Order: sequence, then structure tokens, then C-alpha cells
Amino acid sequence: MTSAVRSEGIARSMSMNLSRRDTSEVPRPRFGAASVWVESPLQLLSAVETHAAGLLGHEVRIVPRQGMPLEATTQALLSKAPAGVEFMRASRRPPAPKYSTDRFVAGDAYSGKVQRALLAGVKAKEVIIIDDGLATLALINQLVAGEPTPLVRARARNSAARSAMGLAMWHRLRQLAREGRLLIVSALLVSPATQRRMAELGIKFAQHKFEWLSTQPVAERFTEPTLLIGSAMVADGLIHEEPYREWISSIAADGPVAYFPHRRESTEFLEKISQIKNVVPKQHTVPIEMRLRELRPGQEIRALPSTVIPSLRLLLGKDARQLYPQAVPEPWWTESTPVTLREHLSSSLKV
Repeated sequence: MTSAVRSEGIARSMSMNLSRRDTSEVPRPRFGAASVWVESPLQLLSAVETHAAGLLGHEVRIVPRQGMPLEATTQALLSKAPAGVEFMRASRRPPAPKYSTDRFVAGDAYSGKVQRALLAGVKAKEVIIIDDGLATLALINQLVAGEPTPLVRARARNSAARSAMGLAMWHRLRQLAREGRLLIVSALLVSPATQRRMAELGIKFAQHKFEWLSTQPVAERFTEPTLLIGSAMVADGLIHEEPYREWISSIAADGPVAYFPHRRESTEFLEKISQIKNVVPKQHTVPIEMRLRELRPGQEIRALPSTVIPSLRLLLGKDARQLYPQAVPEPWWTESTPVTLREHLSSSLKV
């Protein structure tokens, strides 16, 4: 992943419909530089969207986490990214801002690497949390809660030390908010009541609707009548494998199905999926938001609860009626999946 990328100016993108209600200061285009750390394809796309809106500054250095499958997304963005973006070499840890006036930008506030960086005292003018889907909504809900809660992943088994670091991160972000140095950017809807609570705490909030991506040409088109978005819930041990495969088989019984795997689905599991009649596996490349922005007449999208559902609703516009999300039946859940996590994942059906 290579050198600086320069393309058209960002003036057109400045008109992006970013909004925040009942707050003392609406985030607006700013100058300066930003050091951005991304750990997933969606976070990388979110970084470009946020920069296209003028919220990161005129000089943006995007550093991907080493070992993450980001090369395809980076290559897809290389010739299109707004002016001022520089894609840096992958690294094992977040970059430290060069100057105290720089912005520190990350997508996953639950990441141990991000938490260590912020708790070590990153000297940045502002900390920006860019969109990471449903995890961003979970973060907001925890930050506006009255009681301190550790910022740790609900699906992980966290040690006492890890929980302590997550709790320290909660206090750190609340401190940054009090200082007017915390901005959260998301495409997902946040209720007016929650936005008011964020404003009371000093948390700045900006909302986008993938305005930059919507202006880009569609690079891929698929002929299968059904487009099925793969889920990581089997790989994460949240649902049982057998009913998930039976569900795919029932959909494929009606005709050809394009299957878009999740990056955490194993090679062995995808081999089983490929053996299902009428299923056509697609290679995992760039975020679904970049691949399924335009549908043919009669095409439909099927998916279990995930971040991509509300994202595609925004991108598809009137064609969002061709998106059919499937709630997870109760027997599918594994016994180890907490009720709170089930409810959180299922919330994407309502967002």
C-alpha cells in the first residue's frame, strides 16, 4: 500500500449533509492534519467519507493495521480518494500524531491497540472516532450512560486487566468530551434524545449518508437474482452452523444465489457453502457498501442482522425495498451468546 494519492479537490464534497442537533458547535471543515488508524475495510471507507466531508483536515495519513485484509479496498480507493489522502504502510500499532495540533482518528474504540494509544496520552488537538457500524452505536450508548462501563467487546472473554483498561478508556473519552476534543462520525441514525445527551457531555457528532461514495461509479454488477451477504456469526460462535447452512440452502432452492463472504468466515466453512446447489461464492474484496450500491430489476438482497443493513438502506434509496433482512430465530443462537448481545445485533433491523 503505497504513496500519496492526489485527486480532485474536495470542494464538491464539502456540501455533504453532516448534521448534529442541539449542540453548541456543528462540526465544520477544518485545516490541519490527521493520523488515521483503520482495522477493517469499513473503517477505511469511513475514513475517506469523513475526509471528503472536510472533517479531518487537508493532510490525512491513513495507516492500516498490519495483517488486516485491506489491500483490495485501498487499491479500489487509490484512484478516487479526495485530495490530501496518503495511504501509508501497514503497521502493528496506531501512528502517533506528528504534532499536538494533529487529529488522532480511529474506528474501533474497543480495540486494545487504540485504547493503549489514547491512554498513553496521545497529544492531539482532537480525537475522532469514525464509523465502525453497530459498534459505534454501542460506544455512544455506553458513553452517554450514567454509570461508567468498560469499553470491551461483548463477544469476547475479557480478563480483569482488559476490563480495567476498557474502563479507563471510558473515562478517557468522557474527559476528552469535557474538553471539547471528541468527535464521533457515523452513517447510522442516533436518536434526538441521545444526541442531546451527547451535547450535554461535550461529545461532538456528525452524521453522513455515504455522500462521497454515492458520487463514485459502480465498479461491479452481478447477474444472480439473489445476493446473499455472508455473516460472521457462525465464525464468532454466536449462532449454530447447521441452521445457517439450511437457511442458505432454502434461499438457493429458488435459483442462483451470489454469496458474499464475511472476512471472518473460514476457508473450510466457505467450502461447505460452495457445495450448496445454486450458490455462487464471490471473492471477498471490498466492503459490501461499495459492491451492492446498484441493483438490477428484480434483484434482491438477503442478509442476517449486520451493520451493512442500515448502510445499504442509505445507499440504495428507493431500491432499499429490495433488501430483505432476516431476523435470527431463537433456536439458532448458541447458549453462550448473551441476551444483550443478541439484542444489540438484532437492532440493525430497526436502524
